[in-house]
Amino acid sequence: MVEFYRGKKVTIMGLGLHGGGLASAKYFLEKGALLTITDLRSKAVLEPTLLQLRDYNIKYTLGEHIDDDFINADIVIKNPGVPTTSKFLKLAKRVESDISIFLKSVECPIIAITGSKGKSSTVSAIYHVLKKIDPRTQLGGNITVSPLTFINEVDSTTPVVLELSSWQLADLRGKGCLKPQICAITNIMNDHQNAYNSLDDYADDKAVIFENATQDIILNYNDSYRDFFKNKLSKEPLYFSNRLLPKRINCAFLDDMKQGWLQIEGKQEIILDREQTLKGEHQRENLLLAALILKRYGLETKVIKESLSEFRGIPHRMELFLEKDSLKFYNDSAATIPEAVVAAINSFKEPIRLISGGTDKELNFESIKEAFKKPKTIHLLEGSGTDKMIKVLERENIPYFGPYPSLELLIDDIKNRLEPGDNILFSPGATSFGMFNNEFHRGDQFKKIISSI
Repeated sequence: MVEFYRGKKVTIMGLGLHGGGLASAKYFLEKGALLTITDLRSKAVLEPTLLQLRDYNIKYTLGEHIDDDFINADIVIKNPGVPTTSKFLKLAKRVESDISIFLKSVECPIIAITGSKGKSSTVSAIYHVLKKIDPRTQLGGNITVSPLTFINEVDSTTPVVLELSSWQLADLRGKGCLKPQICAITNIMNDHQNAYNSLDDYADDKAVIFENATQDIILNYNDSYRDFFKNKLSKEPLYFSNRLLPKRINCAFLDDMKQGWLQIEGKQEIILDREQTLKGEHQRENLLLAALILKRYGLETKVIKESLSEFRGIPHRMELFLEKDSLKFYNDSAATIPEAVVAAINSFKEPIRLISGGTDKELNFESIKEAFKKPKTIHLLEGSGTDKMIKVLERENIPYFGPYPSLELLIDDIKNRLEPGDNILFSPGATSFGMFNNEFHRGDQFKKIISSI
């Protein structure tokens, strides 16, 4: 549906630093809209984004929201980080998001992925393969690329891969514009519980992804929320699993040798080779899901296997960014929940030195107690999440260093303890707020400091 915005009053609520607000601003400015941008953060904090808009005529309200920006707007574009309960949204005539504007404007084949963990690696693997087959393929959503940045490059045959967060999906509820050809939910773990009343409420937002799916819905067979989602469906889903499943189940699974198998109507074939470059069983499960989706999308098995074997992963997810003097440094800054750091630790057979800790988001840290016995040393950054970690570590008599008030001081200490063959893993298991703007800023700072020592 083509919509015209020339002369329309558009308010962007939440400019942010990830690019979504910037992409929305540029899109509506190009369409001739009269733009207002409002954000609770200050001009100083938002400066990197504001500098990119300095040549445009924009009305700004920063450090606060005011009623008139919402009452007078024809459309309010909501940043996904803004709570849906905000009193200002109730003043708006119409509320959209960058994702909903994109979906209402295009008709193209869409692959959509959500979940607590693994979604970025999965969409990136899918994109890596599809891009080789069709260079027009686009990747966007929660992976810090707004689809409005490529809206003018998409036609009815352009493959689009979207990573969608629970908040982005909540903004799409009831709009009927998300109609993925294939969609999947990687898993459900305790995440963002500072923003939800319960884990069920969080999962309900995730379920928006398959409300209007047109072909395949894929669920994690081993996930505790499998039946929660299945009971919402009118047709049988496909599954992926880290273990063999009965032949009656249409799925993809890993065998004991960690090969990936496709199993449809009782027929089996290998779709993922045993040898892969990415560390960790959780990464292998991500590749398995990607392979299943690519197969259902119509790609040949040989192409899938060859292309996935070349996939090197993505920044901030178990990223081996430096090898120096028999030392290996891994950036896993996107690990923002305890289960993610546990998976990272368990992917190593070699000795590791763990850097962890950060800000809490109402999470339970009990899951760390066994995995945190494995590292040679543990070094903790200060934070409210770290305080919870320390309670578990001290109860289990697990030694640790810190907590340190800065990443610089932590690394200054750890560098004097390193021995040949060490693997240094930065996997916080908590959010970044407090010391850093976001998990990407946190990971970049880690790499910058390490590269300078």
